[in-house]
Amino acid sequence: MKKIIVTLIILVSHSLLASAQCAMCKATLENNISNGNIGIASGINFGILYLFVAPYLFISVIAFFWYRTSKRNANKSFDGHWAG
Repeated sequence: MKKIIVTLIILVSHSLLASAQCAMCKATLENNISNGNIGIASGINFGILYLFVAPYLFISVIAFFWYRTSKRNANKSFDGHWAG
C-alpha cells in the first residue's frame, strides 16, 4: 500500500511540472505573451493540468474505496467461518 501511495505522489508531483499545450493554445499564448499579457498563459496551463489529473484522481479514489470495501468484506467472511 505504501508503494502505491508513493507512486501516486510521484506521478502527481511530476504532472504539476508539465506544460502541455495544444497547437491553438500555444499560438494564442504566444500572441498574448508578445503583447505583454502573461496572466492568460498560467491560467490555460493550469486548466490543461486540471483536465489531465482529474480523471486519474477520480479513478484512484474509486479504486481505493473498492479495495477498502473488498478487504472489509473478506475480513467479515473469515471471522465467522473458523473451524475449530
